[in-house]
Amino acid sequence: MHGRSKEILKTPQIKKHCRSLLVLLSIQAKATMQRRLPPTLLFFFLFFLLGSSSKMRRPHPCKKLVLYFHDIVYNGKNAANATSAIVGAPAWGNRTILAGLDHFGNMVVFDDPITLDNNLHSMPVGRAQGFYFYDRKDLYTAWLGFSFVLNSTDYKGTINFAGADPLMNKTREISVVGGTGDFFLARGIATLMTDSYEGDVYFRLRVDIKLYECY
Repeated sequence: MHGRSKEILKTPQIKKHCRSLLVLLSIQAKATMQRRLPPTLLFFFLFFLLGSSSKMRRPHPCKKLVLYFHDIVYNGKNAANATSAIVGAPAWGNRTILAGLDHFGNMVVFDDPITLDNNLHSMPVGRAQGFYFYDRKDLYTAWLGFSFVLNSTDYKGTINFAGADPLMNKTREISVVGGTGDFFLARGIATLMTDSYEGDVYFRLRVDIKLYECY
């Protein structure tokens, strides 16, 4: 049996429900000698047991990570250092500067370095690869879809993210929707915080990752 499953079975709540189920089965067995217990009652109890167990399966995170990624947008002059490029622009924009109206209609593809601290020049532990696009004219917000491709002495594998990013909020949450390698089938939440913003050319995101399914 998987180690995490064993831990769940050892919890006091599960033990209590198991004892309750054994009592109910004992009552059911005795009832067959006298009169049969209504099947609907047994079904209701089992439904309650499963519902209670699902609520208990919301443990503390099984793994936490804090990482930073650095995005340098191509502006027509910085091809040597740029880590992202505008690949889509509205009719009133172009591909060397983010458009007005809260950048609505712009789509950016990136291949950004990931570091353990907020120093752009620190040794990268992987790459953040994916895209984001700005999807509202009246509010500065974006939608993200990307992967952390990690290749360090501590971690090897990918973590996949997706979700809306309301950029004006101090912290934002997106979903961890999967992973590979050390993060096989990972599920969880990533909290984003803009750690640095230098116009439309450079920004740095702090990513606090909490995984709730680890294998």
